[in-house]
Amino acid sequence: MTCKGICVRYKAQKPVGTGRYASGQRRCQICEIFIKWEGLWCPCCGYRLRTKPRNLKYKAKLRARVEADAVEAETKSISQMEQELAAEAKPKTKAKTTKAKTTKAKTTKAKTTKSKEKTPCQYCQKPYVFIDKHETKCKKNPILLKQ
Repeated sequence: MTCKGICVRYKAQKPVGTGRYASGQRRCQICEIFIKWEGLWCPCCGYRLRTKPRNLKYKAKLRARVEADAVEAETKSISQMEQELAAEAKPKTKAKTTKAKTTKAKTTKAKTTKSKEKTPCQYCQKPYVFIDKHETKCKKNPILLKQ
């Protein structure tokens, strides 16, 4: 496992304002170079790339940076969700008014049925609006009991 010089194509420039590992760069110990590469293994020598710093000071910096990025991403996602909910809330109010209209229609139907006169069944004495239907199916009907 020796450096073949392929890694020079993927050599990464030092980022300004952030660390190398935080910006996604990886280090090959054999080639002794930071590269911009997505894989775990060096494209040049095949050695495993380092994705985290070894020094405690830089480990702490990276950890703080990652946590700050996670909090920022969470804040952005929450604000996006709030915007989506606000956008959805406007059509929902229209749907509620439609539902209210249908509920009113149902209540008017219910009122019309309540205004109809209920007649008691001659077999079980319970009041029904459609007495003919009930009497043909009534469990206390002597004709049905014989069958």
